[in-house]
Amino acid sequence: MPAEGALITGSEIYGYEGIFRMKKRHIAMLISSLNKGGSERVLVNLAEYFYSKGYRVTVVTQYKTENEYEISHGIRRIFSEITEEEIGKGRISNFLKRFCKLRNIWKQEKPDLILSFIGKNNMMAVMTSRFLHIPVVVSVRGEPAQEYYSPLLKTSANLLFCRADGVVFPVEKSADFFSRPVRKKAVCLKNSLNPVFLRKPYEGEREKRIVAVGRVDANKNHEMIIRAFEGLAEKYPDYQLVIYGEGELRLSLLEMAEEMGLKDRVLMPGSIADVADAIYKASIFVLSSYSEGMPNTLIEAMALGIPSVSTDCPCGGPAELIRNGENGYLVEPGDWKNLQVILQKLIDEPETAKKMGKKASKIQEELNPDVINKMWEEYFMQLMEDNDRRQR
Repeated sequence: MPAEGALITGSEIYGYEGIFRMKKRHIAMLISSLNKGGSERVLVNLAEYFYSKGYRVTVVTQYKTENEYEISHGIRRIFSEITEEEIGKGRISNFLKRFCKLRNIWKQEKPDLILSFIGKNNMMAVMTSRFLHIPVVVSVRGEPAQEYYSPLLKTSANLLFCRADGVVFPVEKSADFFSRPVRKKAVCLKNSLNPVFLRKPYEGEREKRIVAVGRVDANKNHEMIIRAFEGLAEKYPDYQLVIYGEGELRLSLLEMAEEMGLKDRVLMPGSIADVADAIYKASIFVLSSYSEGMPNTLIEAMALGIPSVSTDCPCGGPAELIRNGENGYLVEPGDWKNLQVILQKLIDEPETAKKMGKKASKIQEELNPDVINKMWEEYFMQLMEDNDRRQR
């Protein structure tokens, strides 16, 4: 690793026969889309950081969606999906066209490093960059058993990741899923806190709202929170449950809440831009997922000082953030009855909840973006410098 303080910008001076020249480093980042989600948020944060430090940054996505994170105009965006005119009749033919298109992007852009996020993108990044002398870093963002859910995918990932220059996990335990050769290349780099959530925790009386943030799908399991809230609704008539996010289960969950007599008590306003402002004064935050990597929404809620409860997901992301009973609570996925008990405790004991939220907010220091992003930068610089030496 470079000495502390050695990395000031993304530019370096190289000497050759007494002549110095300046080279601006170029980072390419590959992901399916910039759709609003945890992994996409991390990639966008990194892209913005490197761009702010003077690097050239290119974000390569397969497609564009309506509900996306915005990126600075100086960050180039390229689409790698084949067009309707290019689509052929067979799956093999289309795969080869996608392969060639992505490989041509690397050839034309000539990045100094490729960072890929999630599932098959990681495998494509390694395959399409072979023999181009570009270091590749793959990052497994979620539960590995979900990203590589079949024996074929797991075997392929193990074979290909051995050929990557680096493998990044946000949770140390995630590396256990892979073979020993892959684990040797593994590095744990945390998610940095979104700067929007770097603020002093709310000190006044909190609003009587229990909140959740995330895509409304089966994995996020918001039904668990609604069932826990149902048992508390009559005793605490002033409280509401507000779930922020879009997804295929949103309407069915609203119907379920209405059948429970909670139509005006369970609110699902969809995806919003100002999440930090929306949840800032909330009484309790809940993450109810069956599977997570390092959950950004939990990090953000804790940073705001909101007393937080999370399911103890298999790969251990929430457990790395929460010291159970001290700065938050952990419950087993799907255990809505225990969740109900914890929610009642936090409502009945406001001083306990306040102390817990204050301890949770210390995560601002641990996951400060200046600290975490610098770690990513130093790691990338080491790989790029190693690659430079190999090419001389």
